Amino acid sequence: MAEITSEMVKKLREQTGAGMMDCKHALTETGGDFDKAVEVLRTKGLASAAKKAARAANQGVVGSYIHGGGRVGVLIEVNCETDFVARNEEFLALVHDLAMQVAAASPEWVSREEAPAEVVENERRILKAQAETESGGKKPPQVIEKIAEGRLDKFFKERCLLEQPFIKDPDQTVKDLMAAKVAKIGENITVKRFARFMVGEDAAKGC
Repeated sequence: MAEITSEMVKKLREQTGAGMMDCKHALTETGGDFDKAVEVLRTKGLASAAKKAARAANQGVVGSYIHGGGRVGVLIEVNCETDFVARNEEFLALVHDLAMQVAAASPEWVSREEAPAEVVENERRILKAQAETESGGKKPPQVIEKIAEGRLDKFFKERCLLEQPFIKDPDQTVKDLMAAKVAKIGENITVKRFARFMVGEDAAKGC
């Protein structure tokens, strides 16, 4: 078992946003394996976030981000439970990061649940047709369905903010990032909506 040093704890805390003792316990639990400790903390963070998800988040801020000399702009509403947290530096930094994410990755919806049913069904039909063509009619319908659903998952991961890889740490999703912040800050945090504007576009992508 590797020795658990203060530097290891500090590095883990900076990456996950978890408390110092939680980081130390995670490293001890995993025998000093940093990657496994990150996984342990993210799992606990998701569990903590799930418990808080039912709590009302009626406070928050509308954040903004302007990129490319004013060619791309984002407005995003991120909610929390109290005005105190809405003024918290860590919460505001999260809002800024989320606005940057929208600017860089251009999602269309916050989550897959917000994707219009007709858009999803149309995409599913296209993906099934592609899979059938590629198989030359040699694969059974259930296999074609499974292939299409797998590709549909990829579609959601590209188009839904919460499922996208976080631009500052592609090893975690935006949902993972928010779960870690919920666990650390202690309040439910949600993205209500966003709008992305680019000079020359006919309409803004938004949710």
